Amino acid sequence: MQLKIIQAGGGLVLNEQNELLFIFRRGSWDLPKGKVDLGETIEACALREVEEETGVRNLTLIDFLGITQHQYFDPYLQEEVIKESHWYTMSVKGVPALIPQTEEDITDIKWVPLTEVNELIADAYASIKEIIGLFFLKQPQ
Repeated sequence: MQLKIIQAGGGLVLNEQNELLFIFRRGSWDLPKGKVDLGETIEACALREVEEETGVRNLTLIDFLGITQHQYFDPYLQEEVIKESHWYTMSVKGVPALIPQTEEDITDIKWVPLTEVNELIADAYASIKEIIGLFFLKQPQ
């Protein structure tokens, strides 16, 4: 059986303190992402989802980072689907206050120093570890 592929966009957001933005949803640390709306570009989706889920505005899209896929049960469609997430690096001036989107089951949100990221994501989903690994590979040394 061929599973439906859901397109999504998400962001790895760095603030001016060189901290990465994380959300806590359904028991694990995650990155802000969500489904593409009809007629929306993947880039616009990524920016919108980060803003909606975290309250962070005035984001700057820096670069395409990569694509991850993970399978899950979609309660709206009532079927197993594959979410194909297109990830972008983003930046924001200062250290904006964070507002978790509770209707998306986001219960915590925080800026994490890059030196603490690997410890934080020890129990994260494989796709999150994968994109974080790619993020660190592309960071200037």
